[in-house]
Amino acid sequence: MTFTKIKNIKHLTTQEIEEKIITLKKDILKLEIKKATRQTFKPHIFKHKKHELAQLLTLETQKL
Repeated sequence: MTFTKIKNIKHLTTQEIEEKIITLKKDILKLEIKKATRQTFKPHIFKHKKHELAQLLTLETQKL
């Protein structure tokens, strides 16, 4: 799994960016719950989700 490129998400509208931010935050929370309850999960997904979230937040502030 590779990191998403910011050029792939630059074309999104502000509404789509906000929706993706919300879903990524929910996904990260679910992963943290899995980690806390010692369920199986892939730890590298944390890094990928947080990276994509940071890109979307940066893109959101640039569009405002």
